[in-house]
Amino acid sequence: MTQSLMLACLWLVLANVLAMIPSRDNHWARAYALVAVGVPLLGYVTWQNGPVIGIFVMAAGISVLRWPVIYLVRWLRRQLPGSGETG
Repeated sequence: MTQSLMLACLWLVLANVLAMIPSRDNHWARAYALVAVGVPLLGYVTWQNGPVIGIFVMAAGISVLRWPVIYLVRWLRRQLPGSGETG
């Protein structure tokens, strides 16, 4: 197992442990920190192991951080012209 995959596994374990600890802000501060660490880590995994493994690691990260991704998709839909929503 390469160093990048070990770091990605450590990131996944850390993300799950952080999700189990109670939080007053619904874990958003932790999610921002995990995204800030996870994006460069995803690039490192993809660079070292190729795009197929990178996609698998990205899917694992999205499954852990699904709410930030859901809010991002909703925001992007609102930004598109003709999306049907106003306001």
